[in-house]
Amino acid sequence: MGLLNSLRTLVTKCLILIWVTVLLIPLTACNPAALTANPNQPPELVMTILSDPKTFNPVIATDETSSSVGGMLFDGLTTQNPITGEVKPALAKSWSISDDNLEIVYTLRPNLQWSDGYPLTADDVVFTYNQIYLNPDIPTGMRDILKIGQSEGFPEIIKINDLQVKFTIPEPFAPFLEVTGASIYPAHILRETVEQKGKDGNLKFLSTWSLDTPPENIVASSAYKLKSYATSERLVFEANPNYWKKEVVNEPLPYIKRVIWEIVESTDTSLVQFRSGSLDSLSVSPEYFSLLKKEEKKGNFRIEEGGEVYSMTFIAFNLNQGKKNGKPVISPNKSDWFNNVNFRQAVSYGINRDRMIKNIFRGLGAPQNSFMPKQSPFYDASIEGYPYNPEKAKQLLLEAGFKYNKQGQLFDQKGDRVSFTLNTNTGNTIREAMGNQIEEDLATIGIKVNFRTVNFNVLIGKLDNTLDWDCILLGFTGGNEPNNGYNLWAVDGNSHLFNQNVPDLKDRKIADWESEIARLYIEGARELDRKKRKATYSQVQQLVSEQLPVICLVNPYSMAAIRNKIKGVEYSALGGAFWNLEELKITK
Repeated sequence: MGLLNSLRTLVTKCLILIWVTVLLIPLTACNPAALTANPNQPPELVMTILSDPKTFNPVIATDETSSSVGGMLFDGLTTQNPITGEVKPALAKSWSISDDNLEIVYTLRPNLQWSDGYPLTADDVVFTYNQIYLNPDIPTGMRDILKIGQSEGFPEIIKINDLQVKFTIPEPFAPFLEVTGASIYPAHILRETVEQKGKDGNLKFLSTWSLDTPPENIVASSAYKLKSYATSERLVFEANPNYWKKEVVNEPLPYIKRVIWEIVESTDTSLVQFRSGSLDSLSVSPEYFSLLKKEEKKGNFRIEEGGEVYSMTFIAFNLNQGKKNGKPVISPNKSDWFNNVNFRQAVSYGINRDRMIKNIFRGLGAPQNSFMPKQSPFYDASIEGYPYNPEKAKQLLLEAGFKYNKQGQLFDQKGDRVSFTLNTNTGNTIREAMGNQIEEDLATIGIKVNFRTVNFNVLIGKLDNTLDWDCILLGFTGGNEPNNGYNLWAVDGNSHLFNQNVPDLKDRKIADWESEIARLYIEGARELDRKKRKATYSQVQQLVSEQLPVICLVNPYSMAAIRNKIKGVEYSALGGAFWNLEELKITK
């Protein structure tokens, strides 16, 4: 999902596909002129995204597009090679760690500059962490990720000199070097916005870099800066003239001088555009694989494969028992169903994942038994998951007090028909197909599912604000390091969607298993021994598998179609095709 699976963005959410007759347009009907580059045009790359960004402020972004924009514009102190998993220097050229593992000193590269020519120094690092990430008035997932230990203490960050910053942490924290891959932001642009409040009483920062901000007012530190944005049409990025890496390698990076993201809400339309030659890359759904594989030679592209994707596709029930404006956020009868672990387990047994893989993913996927990516060194292969077993599902429901009528329809103890709405985002046709199948599968065990697609931003509003939803079908991007997902499992994490804490929410309840998952995450992060860390995260995976706050579905294979003119691609499921975008070249 997305188009730049950047490790600089620590939280993301996903996409989908469907077959229509328009896909049968033969490649020979494509416009061959579209495949020929203008020799006088600087090298450019054209891709698609599903939706407009909601903001240009990646700190408060809750959507994939906005987060991806941040990944294009800003670098962190460190980065990670998705091929090797190695943490490498970025804005920091080096670091040193004290013997007790409590002090980490980063040394910045000399002569760093923002895209506007202003120096990038230790002041920007200290500002980013102390006044943005650790600011309680700014809602960001980084605040959750930076909570360290049982006390949930934060690191202390001080400037040593213009090139050195010292982080002092309350206890050893295994993923700290990777965590400091988080983006650094410009103090000279943003400092006033975190010190002043608007008429609404909120920090001006929360409305800074909105979509109507002139692109030249958004400075960058990474390979690209934003050049233009046209609503519902495209975003255009151009090379940052002050990009730090070109001085390191003594090369005119980035080689590709312009990157265009066309906003195309339908993946079907994206496929047609790729086949016509107007796009340079396309995420390949299993449904499209056979068609595109036959056209590789004629279309002058190749399909790169990277194994199973680093993401979790799941459904989750709204377990929130709180109240807003004096009313329960979800009806009491549904809340009783959803908070019954037998009900959640029955739903998981009632979903036919093998059928999903065969019919929707064309055999190019595998059942997902754990939320942890299989490639992660912390994955627990002993998790058995929930193989399709409708009889077991019915048994669990009967044990929980539900009843069946003669027509096989399920009712609760009060005589109410068991029925709920399942939502996913419009335009993701694979997920739409998954939702339709789930509706059919659960009908087999007597549950009536009303599957509905909604606009992605509307869906995020339901999750983050109104809490007006029953069940959702979504995806989360993962990685090798479990702690990057802590804001999903922390009880007050901003991505703790199945029991989200929001302003004005009263009487929210936290289950014992919820608290235990959060505690184990803290324990795993403080442990420096890899084997002991794995044992702790195995406990988490076992607990999630038992309680099912999220019900994992299917993991497709990571595939992308890439034009042959793009050289230097090192494809991986974690980083995608463009994790090293600044180093890629386009041949004439």
